Amino acid sequence: MANVELAATYAALVLADDGIEITADKITALTTAANIEVEPIWATLLAKALEGKNVKDLLSNVGAGAPAAGGVAAAAGGAAAGGAAAEAPKEEEKEEEKEESDDDMGFGLFD
Repeated sequence: MANVELAATYAALVLADDGIEITADKITALTTAANIEVEPIWATLLAKALEGKNVKDLLSNVGAGAPAAGGVAAAAGGAAAGGAAAEAPKEEEKEEEKEESDDDMGFGLFD
C-alpha cells in the first residue's frame, strides 16, 4: 500500500477515534495538515467505503466471522448428540475428497 493510501487510512482512523464523521473533506484536511498530498479520489473512495459503518466495531471484529460461528455450532451439535454425530460428517467429507482426486481419472499431474 502506498504512503498516500496509508495516510488517508490513518486520517480516517483518527476521525473515527475522535468520534467525528468520516468525510472526504476531513480526510483531505488531516492529510494536508500532515504535509501529505492525497488525491481527492482516494479520500472520496475511502469516505464512501466507510460511510454508515462504525470503524471501531470493524476493528474490534477483525478475526470474528463465519468460521468461528460454524465452529461453535459444530461444537454445540456434537455436544448435544454425544459426540458421535460430529464424527460421522468428517468421515463422509474424507470419502468425497477421495472421489474428486485426479488419480481416479487415470492420470496425474506429473504423468
